[in-house]
Amino acid sequence: MEHYVGLDVSLKLTAICIVDRTGRTEREGVVASDPETIAAFVKSHAPHVARVGLEAGATSTWLWTELSKLGLPVICIDARHAKAALKLQINKSDRNDAVGIARIMQCGWYKEVRVKDFDSHAIKALLVSRAPLVKIKRDIENQIRGLFKNLGLVIGQAKMNVFAVRAVELAGARPELPAAVEPLLRAREAVGRQIADLDGKVMRLARNDAQARRFMTAPGVGPITALCFLATIDEPTRFRKSRSVGAYVGLTTRRYASG
Repeated sequence: MEHYVGLDVSLKLTAICIVDRTGRTEREGVVASDPETIAAFVKSHAPHVARVGLEAGATSTWLWTELSKLGLPVICIDARHAKAALKLQINKSDRNDAVGIARIMQCGWYKEVRVKDFDSHAIKALLVSRAPLVKIKRDIENQIRGLFKNLGLVIGQAKMNVFAVRAVELAGARPELPAAVEPLLRAREAVGRQIADLDGKVMRLARNDAQARRFMTAPGVGPITALCFLATIDEPTRFRKSRSVGAYVGLTTRRYASG
């Protein structure tokens, strides 16, 4: 008899429910959120498992990849879709959520989520770590500009090292400013070095990827845009039509509407 498994995953523990093809609960349990431990529980109590379901979340990529390597037919389902189905239950708990996910697997009423590979997540991690540093540097510059404007001093347009030189010149005209501005300039310089280091890693990564180099042949597309698009799309064959890509990244089609 076929079995269907639902996993409700948290950082430390995972609630597991196994149901048969009629929806009757065969086995329940709580194990550590470790792929090998979960796989051992499922294989020992559900030898004829047809589907193993878990919601999309922070650890779903890791668990889905490792459980697939261990030979389980694991499916990652859309969290919003699962939430709508699990709201039908009266009591909200990890155990009941695992039961609900198992029954979702049993009836087949779910929307499967594409799980990207680790390479795409590694590219995304590099780009995501760069973004807050750029924001911090911009915030520091805006803070320095604000301090000067309060005293009638304007830095104006200044890029790269020109900003620091211009700030030092203006701060020298007012003896009360260096004490407030110099720590910000040192912090800006330190953040700038880290951004430059990440920029070098991004450039090397883009140069070593044939697909990213092909993207950069388009006007206006640099290494950051190319790698971002590459990590977002991941596997092009999952799109049946090229028009689906725009909808996937949040774009809407143009429509004619009279009046």
